[in-house]
Amino acid sequence: MPDPLDWRYPEGRILVFAKAPLAGRVKTRLAAGIGGQEAAALYARLMEETVCTSVQAALAPVTLCVDGAHPDFIALGERHDLAIVSQQGTDLGMRMYHAIRNALEQADFAVLIGTDCPLMSADYLAQACESLRRGSEFVFGPAEDGGYVLVGARYAEPKLFSAMRWSTAHVMQQTRRRLRWLNRSCTELETLWDLDTREDLERLHALYGSVKV
Repeated sequence: MPDPLDWRYPEGRILVFAKAPLAGRVKTRLAAGIGGQEAAALYARLMEETVCTSVQAALAPVTLCVDGAHPDFIALGERHDLAIVSQQGTDLGMRMYHAIRNALEQADFAVLIGTDCPLMSADYLAQACESLRRGSEFVFGPAEDGGYVLVGARYAEPKLFSAMRWSTAHVMQQTRRRLRWLNRSCTELETLWDLDTREDLERLHALYGSVKV
């Protein structure tokens, strides 16, 4: 973990959402093409890459928000001096809401990401932090599949996370409508893509060879 004096946005928090990298529990669509064990191993590698990117960016303190228990979580926490907390809530939306709300008890803004986006970069995270520092109430990184790869917030707004059709192509569209209804300011970053299928894996290989996996 960088020295606190080196953080560019000490008033912020970066939250990395992760599941236990177990076969049959993560990357199930990808597992249909490459097998459960291989998919879980790839997920673990993506989780490691995401945490490393977040920590080495030296933007803000990083918290690993976990769903389940696994030795990889402990190892990541020890290597990077991370805070590790358990996700709270009955579905993805409520887990994200609670994580953001808890972070905002100690910070001016929070940026939450998953571990599924191989193109997540320090610059992308910095754009989100800077937008929030400059006054945007929310920032989103849209995903090609209709969801989003990043959400940043200065407020814990439950209406953005409740009764959403998660894991569908309508999530970002629904979110935009709710932001307009709530009259909240929002910045959208470049659209990226998640690694969910064998075709996505081939796309990753085409970009990076075997560097990332």
